[in-house]
This record gives sequence, C-alpha cells and structure tokens, in this order.
Amino acid sequence: MKKTIILLLISTTSYAQISGFWESKEFSKDVSLFKAKSFLIQNILKVSENSLEFEAEPLAAASSGELTTLLYRCENQNLEGLILGFYGNYWDKKSGVSYQGYGFKDLPKDKALEFLSKIENEIDKHEKFLKSDNDNNNIVFKYDDLVVMIWTTSGSYEMRIYWNGFDSTWEKTSYSRSKRRFKRKI
Repeated sequence: MKKTIILLLISTTSYAQISGFWESKEFSKDVSLFKAKSFLIQNILKVSENSLEFEAEPLAAASSGELTTLLYRCENQNLEGLILGFYGNYWDKKSGVSYQGYGFKDLPKDKALEFLSKIENEIDKHEKFLKSDNDNNNIVFKYDDLVVMIWTTSGSYEMRIYWNGFDSTWEKTSYSRSKRRFKRKI
C-alpha cells in the first residue's frame, strides 16, 4: 500500500513538472495578442468616447516561450510599431522576489526598425569573431533600455534580451520571422 501511494505521488509530481514546463509554451502568440491588446489601449493609444480602429497582429514567438513580437497600427492616431512581449521568471530587484510575470516593451515604428537593423548590423560586423568559437564568443550591446547579447551555435545565432528584470532567449528563426513580417506589414 505504501509503495502504491509513493508511486502515485511520484507520477503526479513528475506529471506536474512536465505540465509546468509545457505551460510555459502557453505564452504563445495568441496569449500575447490577448494581453498586448490591453497594453495597447492602456499605454499607447489615446482612447476616448469615440470608437477607435486599430490592428494588433502577432508576428512570432520564440521557441523558448519567453519572447513574442507583435505589430500594432492605428491609422487614426498615426501610430504603428512593434511590441516585445516578455514572459517567464521575473526578478523584482527592489523586493528580491522572483515570480512568473510578463511585460511589454513598445518600440514605435522608427525605433523598431532601428533596433532590428542594429541587431543585424552588429551580427554582420562581428560575424568572424562570433563564428570563430561557438558558444564562447559573445557580443553585447545596449539599445534604449534593452541589453542584447548574441552568440553563435552550430552555424546559427541566438540572443538573450534583458529588459526590466526579464532575461529572454530569442533564437535566429524567431528573430528573422519577426523582422521579415514586421517590414512586410509596415
């Protein structure tokens, strides 16, 4: 009887850990779109009694589930840009507490294009250094209040984006898809 209870507890705990891992994927483009719309109407758009038309479209989600990109456009207010959605373990420096959280960084159109180009330019400029020692050679730079670290792995590159207590991985595929879709739609 004791063995049965122990096995049930072990299998439940194992399942919960696996389930928790997969639940991080639930911070997908769809979840991000839902949450980003609230961010848009509360922080970017000027909402009044009159109806306001706007677009919000998910572009790509990193395979880690930690970073999503969304395009927004409001022709009436001449606003368009890129929202970076950060998800995962959030470290509150003031209180010293870690918890699951999310946050959004707004990059208006010009800043978004500049940010995406800066990443590409830095990779091109340091390509030889990065590829000379995969995983060990890194570059890091700051853009606005974002810190970007880039390194290569098996012929590709990956990034870590640090912002407001978040540390999110952004792989080449997701970055490239975000950049391509953003430029095409803008």
